[in-house]
Amino acid sequence: MSLRAGDPAEIGGYPLEARLGSGGMGTVFLARTSSGRPVAVKLIHQHFAGDSEFRIRFRQEVAAARRVSGAFTAAVVDAAPEAEQPWMATAYIEGPTLAQRIADGGPLGGPELRSLAIGLAEALRDIHRVGVVHRDLKPSNVVLSAEGPRVIDFGISRAADQQTLTMTGRVIGTPPFMSPEQLQDPRGVGPRSDVFSLATLLVYAATGRGPFDADSPYLTAYQVVHEEPSLDAVPTELRTVVEPCLGKEPEGRPTADELLELLRDLPAGLGGGGAEGPVAGRTRDVVTEHHLATRDTSAPSASAPSAPAADGADPASEGPRTGLGRRLRGRWRPVLAAAVAVAAIGGGVTALETGVLGGNDPEGGTTAAAPAVSLPDGFRAWHETVPGGQEDIPDELRCVARGDAAFCGGGGVVATRIDVRDGSRAWTVKSPGVPVQGLHLVGATDDTVIGYRSAAQGDPQGRGDEVVAVDADSGKELWSTTSGAQSTAVTGRTQDAVVIGSAVITVNASDDAFEARDAHSGELTWTAPFPGGSRCAPVLAGNVLLAMCVTDAEIQGQAVRRPVVHTLDPAEGSWGRAIALDRPGVPVGAAGGRLVLLREHTEGTALTGYDAVTRLDPVSGKVTTTELATTYEGTPGMADGTVFVSSQTGRVTAFDPATGRKKWARQTSVEGASGPVAGDGALFFSSATGRVVALSPSDGTTLWATDPQADGLTGEEGASPRVTVAGRVVVVAADRNTLFAFDTEHPPTSG
Repeated sequence: MSLRAGDPAEIGGYPLEARLGSGGMGTVFLARTSSGRPVAVKLIHQHFAGDSEFRIRFRQEVAAARRVSGAFTAAVVDAAPEAEQPWMATAYIEGPTLAQRIADGGPLGGPELRSLAIGLAEALRDIHRVGVVHRDLKPSNVVLSAEGPRVIDFGISRAADQQTLTMTGRVIGTPPFMSPEQLQDPRGVGPRSDVFSLATLLVYAATGRGPFDADSPYLTAYQVVHEEPSLDAVPTELRTVVEPCLGKEPEGRPTADELLELLRDLPAGLGGGGAEGPVAGRTRDVVTEHHLATRDTSAPSASAPSAPAADGADPASEGPRTGLGRRLRGRWRPVLAAAVAVAAIGGGVTALETGVLGGNDPEGGTTAAAPAVSLPDGFRAWHETVPGGQEDIPDELRCVARGDAAFCGGGGVVATRIDVRDGSRAWTVKSPGVPVQGLHLVGATDDTVIGYRSAAQGDPQGRGDEVVAVDADSGKELWSTTSGAQSTAVTGRTQDAVVIGSAVITVNASDDAFEARDAHSGELTWTAPFPGGSRCAPVLAGNVLLAMCVTDAEIQGQAVRRPVVHTLDPAEGSWGRAIALDRPGVPVGAAGGRLVLLREHTEGTALTGYDAVTRLDPVSGKVTTTELATTYEGTPGMADGTVFVSSQTGRVTAFDPATGRKKWARQTSVEGASGPVAGDGALFFSSATGRVVALSPSDGTTLWATDPQADGLTGEEGASPRVTVAGRVVVVAADRNTLFAFDTEHPPTSG
């Protein structure tokens, strides 16, 4: 891809020719030495250049890369880690990454698979012989050159005799290819962690899937730590070799030298690609939807030449999501009842999505939860963890504030009542099953809290996930109903039910009709069957109830093309006007009585971001779409009549929904943030690590930022806001059902 306006003409005396890719840490350029030799130059992003932690990481990367330069890696040509904007030049390796190769051609087999396995083992042997642990072996860090596979990107590697650089708030790596010890004890990671990761790579190469793939990074992390690998599709001879490499205890795995000897004994005919063909060759959700490095979404990627990627970003392979990002949530459950737990993945606090939740507009647009700007009597900053039905599930909660109470739910918790003054819990209703990622809390009325309960493994009554009503004062369960909704596939958001006034709108167990109930009594007031051949999800535009529907064929093919939005009478359940959208869009809020959506931009079947703002008037049926200047990847949101996209690297961009004009953009320290929530004169964004930033609504100026409160993965996109505002109190949610609160005028000191 060509250089862009603002790109330097040269770096360190090396004239630049093209961009090769951009990731969370830096941008990689193709350049030439004075003799004409091609090199890949990695330039650290300017906003990280002054960050001492990132400088340490980069110095370690340069040192590690110099130590291991050889036949199986990219040799370091030059570097300036102490420059004002640090950079490193390595030999340019031409060829696709392993991720590209599998995505384009499907799983490997025969001599090609055997050669890859031996080549990677040789590379790992050489890396370990010089005392380096790579710690980030994954498909995008393997380039398939004409001379054999090369291992690149030592951005999080370390010398075996050095202390690991760990930062509270980051579990660094990519879950499907991480070892159990990386997730549980990052400081104790040694060479046999790389052996584990290499084995996952070989399973991926042979089948197109990792041995622990699941539908979220949390579930994948749990599988890595607690479950046995899925190896049924691996050729028998290779399975015999990789199985011991995937042992949970490092001591039980072979060394890289021992692994190489085992692989050399493999026959040339190692079986063919997977039976499902090229499509099966694509890594599943965790690699594609929850990648930790942000790809450069505004440039074409499929044909870009491969080179050492920036902080793990593969310009061609990371980022696509199957089915236009509308995967069926389904009812996947791991074999065991518990799910998703990793000691090193921690939590924070949060906000809720619907206008009836006491502070949040429909579908993720949020406004101040309370107009008051005073502190509750007796308030003190607090930090608590809410135990759930599954104690080892590192999920998150979402909350809504009402007076001095915060009602929260999610993961193993149907709902809990917390005193915002001190964090004490009045009651907690637990959920016994494995939660669906993103399914947190429905909402609240004056006397009732509505949450979700995940189905328990082996429930003799065969119940599925349920919507549950709880008395706000006592915590007594009032009623429940099974829900068969597939909202994520329909709207791109996980919101199976909504509260409007004193009613709750749910999807019935058969997923073919809406049901309306009185929130407190549970009395069924109406049923509204879906249009024939469609599946629908409830959407709120302010106080207007809408239904977004897609055809069964689109859901089954995971290719949503033309959603239809219907008006729905909340009093009687009668269907009104049907309004078609020309492309899939994610509802983010309401402005001027119109539903606001961000239109999805796709490349083939891959969702690469958002390229337009769509406004839908439910009264007139008029749909207005305004193109954005470029495609923005990240987590969408809306507050105070402004649309926002938060990128994985922490950049927040604000747009006018009426004109599509960019109001401002601000680089923050909060990677993988969700938000915004507006309150007390600020916009709040936060990540799963509990890091919070407050921005000025007018120009995005950073008012203050906090340090992380927990170790957690920051790769999730599309998460609902994690902050709830109650006057001057900010309640924040993070991993492992952690909640903490502080005074907005006295935030925790950063640094």
